[in-house]
Amino acid sequence: MDIDDSPSIQRLIDRLPTSEAARSELLSHASQRLECLTRKMLRDYPGVHRWEQTDDVLQNASLRLYRALSEVALPSPRDFFRLAAAIIRRELIDLARHYSGPFGVGANHASVVGKDWHGDSLPGSENTYDPSRLAEWTDFHAQVEALADEDRAVVDLLFYQGMSQSEAAVVLNVSERTVKRRWQSARLALHQALGGRLPGT
Repeated sequence: MDIDDSPSIQRLIDRLPTSEAARSELLSHASQRLECLTRKMLRDYPGVHRWEQTDDVLQNASLRLYRALSEVALPSPRDFFRLAAAIIRRELIDLARHYSGPFGVGANHASVVGKDWHGDSLPGSENTYDPSRLAEWTDFHAQVEALADEDRAVVDLLFYQGMSQSEAAVVLNVSERTVKRRWQSARLALHQALGGRLPGT
């Protein structure tokens, strides 16, 4: 899904109320971006990645998006991109809670990693399946959800959608300077809300 594709996305959005095909086509557009974002973001969730593959997470997010497209009015591509980002965020939060909770599969299961079927172990990995790391990312996504609408829109496009600041400015119909200002405001708000500690640091 390219930013230059916004006019065709708008045409599909306009057809949503009357066309099931438009919903499927719009989902197809989103699935390409969702796959890329899911793969990227899943790397930050080793405890989730341990149990779920990219395609599994993508399927869940796509189902959520498909249902949402029948329930939510989307006036513009900006709203479509924001919806897709919110769905990724919610899916990751739900999976992190599922696997890292006190009764979660990930909290009560130890896996033995071996180099062959005879059980000879490999050297320790730097990847930990630390529930606190999952909790940090869960808190991060929840704090993004709590941002002011304008700041959250910029985070959705830059962080979750992977757009450049100039692409985000086109989608939001604002200047690039405004995007930069909102991005800085969002980062500052997240820094304060998270006590100066970002996930993975």
